[in-house]
Amino acid sequence: MTQAQTPVEKSQLSPSSSHSGHPKAWKWYDYFTFNIDHKVIGIQYMVMAFIFYLVGGAMAEAMRTELYTPDPDFLDPNLYNAFMTNHGTIMIFYWIVPVAIGGFGNFLVPLMIGARDLAFPRLNAAAFWLNPPAGLLLIASFFFGGGAQAGWTSYPPLSEITAPIGQTFWILSIVLVGTSSILGSLNFVITIWKMKLPSMRWDQLPLFCWAIMATSILALCSTPVLAIGLLLLLFDINFGTSFFKPDAGGNIVIYQHLFWFYSHPAVYLMILPIFGIMSEVIPVHARKPIFGYKAIAYSSLAICFVGLFVWVHHMFTSGTPPWMRMFFTISTLIVAVPTGVKIFSWMATLWGGKIRYTSAMLFAIGLLAMFVMGGLSGVMLGNAPFDVHVHDTYFVVAHFHYVLFGGSVFGIYAGVYHWFPKITGRMMNETLGRIHFLLTFIGTNLTFLPMHQLGLQGMPRRVAMYDPQFTTINQICTYGAIVLGLSVIPFYINAIWSWIAGPKAEGNPWKGMSLEWTTDSPPLIENWEVLPVVTHGPYDYGMNGRSAEEKPATATEPTVSVN
Repeated sequence: MTQAQTPVEKSQLSPSSSHSGHPKAWKWYDYFTFNIDHKVIGIQYMVMAFIFYLVGGAMAEAMRTELYTPDPDFLDPNLYNAFMTNHGTIMIFYWIVPVAIGGFGNFLVPLMIGARDLAFPRLNAAAFWLNPPAGLLLIASFFFGGGAQAGWTSYPPLSEITAPIGQTFWILSIVLVGTSSILGSLNFVITIWKMKLPSMRWDQLPLFCWAIMATSILALCSTPVLAIGLLLLLFDINFGTSFFKPDAGGNIVIYQHLFWFYSHPAVYLMILPIFGIMSEVIPVHARKPIFGYKAIAYSSLAICFVGLFVWVHHMFTSGTPPWMRMFFTISTLIVAVPTGVKIFSWMATLWGGKIRYTSAMLFAIGLLAMFVMGGLSGVMLGNAPFDVHVHDTYFVVAHFHYVLFGGSVFGIYAGVYHWFPKITGRMMNETLGRIHFLLTFIGTNLTFLPMHQLGLQGMPRRVAMYDPQFTTINQICTYGAIVLGLSVIPFYINAIWSWIAGPKAEGNPWKGMSLEWTTDSPPLIENWEVLPVVTHGPYDYGMNGRSAEEKPATATEPTVSVN
């Protein structure tokens, strides 16, 4: 019998009971300990990720300042290479993935399925505590070897002959993060599969949980391959092996296959949880049932499967034979179909809804615009003839920033504004939230939209010096980066001040219908005194006689009985 199915008396489940040994609420210092509460671990992931967001963002601002002029007059070229390498690494492995999967996933999944914690709480805590030392290793690489300088892809032979100590630190850092990802993914799959409430049918599972399930399966399939490639590279650098040394019989293209077999699915690791957030935010703030629930749920699984067969479109210029180019062009176009299904479903949900333009909803709508732009350029890059023309130019930089910043980061912001009352018990300031959205939307487009033109004109990426003909457009991009940098100021002020002294939130300020809104804000340490029983779907606004404006169910209302 699973944890969620075990009949326990109410007195045994109270957070204040002597049986649990838990206090009524965690103290601030508990968040700096090896705490096994999934909510504490979720907050630990989020805070860590937002700190690294500032570090990676500062590197981006420094690089854009350097690129304001064609000459290397702000950053030394070696330091520029180190910033470029570690900016990408931090934003992917220490910002988007930890906050989207580790942060929101840990905090919300047990609450959404009616569980008291993840299946393996101690393993969950161990997975988090692999991240801080991994991050310190990455930062330490700057002090012991000048930092890794071969790009976030670390292609050999460049990575084998440039800054070997910094590169070694970089590899060890990523392997630790990858181990954390594997442990967390295993925990999520087992928790969702075995611990959801018996009364919750699979077609009542919140779409965020479907997204986390698909993400976790994808991580379990792809992350070990990256670890293998990086460990072989580590041996080449430090122990005299020749896996990727052409002059000693090695093959550098094999490394690219191993790297991209993980790193293209990594795009879906970053965006699938965001798709789940979108599917939770939009129906709540549009006061409408989600359109095409099953299509959205199954499309997440489709992306998980097809996403494993598209990696070679990053290698169209690496001597790829024509038959392989054709196969991976087709698979890349196919993977766009389930993504299009989600976009259509969200637009249909918005159509005719009673939309509340909260900060969360503004970022969700902004994501639709940004991600469609990035998706269209992604379809272009998935076609081999076009990709060969713009490969390693700023067109690629523009594309993946529209997908990852305009997509993932906008979605993270939407999730923060939406669930902040649940996490902290306090409301964020909506005026500051709208200022934050406006600056972020303007800054994103001003920074990355002109990069499409730079790429089409042939400016290569990953360079500190460039032809003077590209100066004007680079200066526009730098102005945009400044606006984007300023945009985080109202957000951090809003988040910190609201957490300390913001107005106290109701238990369910957005009138949401999924299970996380049926407990206190912030939740009890064991989530509920008595586990709820699901009698309606998480998006049933206006259905079964319920008004779209009606107060949703709580643990004391007739539509949710107690066990």
